[in-house]
Amino acid sequence: MKLKDLEVFVVKNPPPGWGGRYFIFVKLTTDNGIIGYGEVYSASVGPKAMEVIINDVFERHMMNENPENIEMMFRRTYSSGFTQRPDLSIIGAFSGLEIACWDILGKAHDRPVYALLGGKMNDRIRSYTYLYPMEHHDISKFWTSPEMQAESAMEMINLGFTAIKFDPAGPYTARGGHMPALTDIELSVKMCAAIRDVVGTKADLLFGTHGQFSTAGAIRLGRALEPYDPLWYEEPVPPDNISSMAKIANSIRIPIA
Repeated sequence: MKLKDLEVFVVKNPPPGWGGRYFIFVKLTTDNGIIGYGEVYSASVGPKAMEVIINDVFERHMMNENPENIEMMFRRTYSSGFTQRPDLSIIGAFSGLEIACWDILGKAHDRPVYALLGGKMNDRIRSYTYLYPMEHHDISKFWTSPEMQAESAMEMINLGFTAIKFDPAGPYTARGGHMPALTDIELSVKMCAAIRDVVGTKADLLFGTHGQFSTAGAIRLGRALEPYDPLWYEEPVPPDNISSMAKIANSIRIPIA
């Protein structure tokens, strides 16, 4: 059994586009006709560029290979050009192709993929969701409304989610880390308080950021959020700034993600 053909599908997300503007799926076909599907991380490039990368990874590192040899194909991809680093675009492409290989192997052996990965451990697993406006919400006000966010959070709990993610601490910027304004801190605190009040202990709070703060700014905001016991405080500074991430982790009582 060998990998013979690849198709890439870029699927546009209909308005308002919650969850992403588009999704990228791949279809791998073997020489004996087994088909596997996967989803590719879209990285930081546009879908047309990502489609070229996906095809390049397949043609150079996976075509005519046995889909069982996932580790070998990964090593070829990871080590391409002797860079030995996890490039987001290249590894993002490989991730979806690997998923498709596992799909093929499950079908070839008539077994669920989890059985090939060591077997089932849990009947159910936890899942979290971002908060999005409900049909009756004013979208222009939702992102700064603790009341609307709390209502959306309760709706997600009723759907079975056990953690809620939100990120009210703007503005997001490409200009480097900044100290959050008192108004940003106040809104973040009100948002946490409102959501915690309605979900109680039914769900964890996941406080998302986008690496937009200075180290001191991240610590300042984090300490203000501590009373609401978030499960994590995500990337308050760029995650590749390891020393700053460590300093923040040592300065507040919220786990850093």
